[in-house]
Amino acid sequence: QVQLVESGGGLVQAGGSLRLSCAASGNSFSISNMGWYRQAPGKQRELVASITSGGSTNYADSVKGRFTISRDNAKNTVYLQMNSLNAEDTAVYYCNAYGKYYTGIRWSDTHDYWGQGTQVTVSS
Repeated sequence: QVQLVESGGGLVQAGGSLRLSCAASGNSFSISNMGWYRQAPGKQRELVASITSGGSTNYADSVKGRFTISRDNAKNTVYLQMNSLNAEDTAVYYCNAYGKYYTGIRWSDTHDYWGQGTQVTVSS
């Protein structure tokens, strides 16, 4: 199986920056796309940014020009650099990965994996 662990969340002043990290771990696995989602209290979970194994990126309109997603394939880690943060960015941020793992006999079907979430709070 694949496990995802996020880190880097916390409290920051409006206009400040944070860098989130998400590391994938497991015995034998292969990850293709990775991304970040967020969910604020009382709101639906939304896609923030995604990145393919080749480095192609996509961003939500609300974060374009402020956030940057990147990945280190050698470390099986995806990052989210968040700049010019504002109160609307306050949410729990979740790491997502699409991939497969080796069962010991064959590779599994590809499917989604999720991290536990990390809180980002932006104060006014």
